Amino acid sequence: MEFTKMHGCGNDYVYVNGFTNKIENPNKLSEIVSNRNFGIGSDGLIVINPSDVADFKMSMYNADGSEGKMCGNGIRCVAKYVYDNKMTDKTTITVETLSGIKTLVLNVEDEKVKTVRVNMGTPILKSKDVPVVSDKEQVIDEPIKVNDKEYRITCVSMGNPHAVTFIDDTDSLEIEKIGPLFENNEIFPDRVNTEFIQVVDRNNIKMRVWERGSGETLACGTGACASVVACVLNGLTENKVTVSLLGGDLFIEYNQEENVVYMTGPATISFTGNIEV
Repeated sequence: MEFTKMHGCGNDYVYVNGFTNKIENPNKLSEIVSNRNFGIGSDGLIVINPSDVADFKMSMYNADGSEGKMCGNGIRCVAKYVYDNKMTDKTTITVETLSGIKTLVLNVEDEKVKTVRVNMGTPILKSKDVPVVSDKEQVIDEPIKVNDKEYRITCVSMGNPHAVTFIDDTDSLEIEKIGPLFENNEIFPDRVNTEFIQVVDRNNIKMRVWERGSGETLACGTGACASVVACVLNGLTENKVTVSLLGGDLFIEYNQEENVVYMTGPATISFTGNIEV
């Protein structure tokens, strides 16, 4: 099977062209290719397929084989893949995902995509739709007890559920210990991605993320979007924010008039190859 390893700010996936490769069991395949000792090594698998309602369709699977509805870093790489491989000559494309159709604007230099701006859609705040179990219609700056310590969380879905919490120092965070406790907390029926945010100033934040099904990753596009929404709702930042992640920076704008989040960031090819599966 031919594949391309790509990443957005270090959030790496194995990309497979579903136009030319028939993938019969993508859930299991994701587990195989994601393994960093016996496979290629990645945060998951993304298959690019034909779509009846958009230019392309993105199917995304986590490292544990579970299917995700949306991946912000992944969808930028899909745009680069299809343009660089001459599957389209358009610099504005639409991509079908399980969380809806997304519109992407491609920044092209020397006939290659460098960065992509994605309309990530409207943030979902209703507790039942995130989902998060709560007697409040929205979970904004609400307490949660994890490992006998109280955290305050704001819950947002950008196609995937996110719990955003603010801490003083992301560098000293023992995320391997606390991340799984958030992910599998009983108030999150579908598990949850957790963003730990340090506010630097009104236009800059630092973020570490624990993703359900993948563990800590170097970046999370939907998580960066959810975090900026949470920052704005809690009055901590302006609506245009640079999010510094372990793998690089993403630029997020929460347009409250449109109630839409825009994400801009890089898309990078690591290498291409073949794997026997």
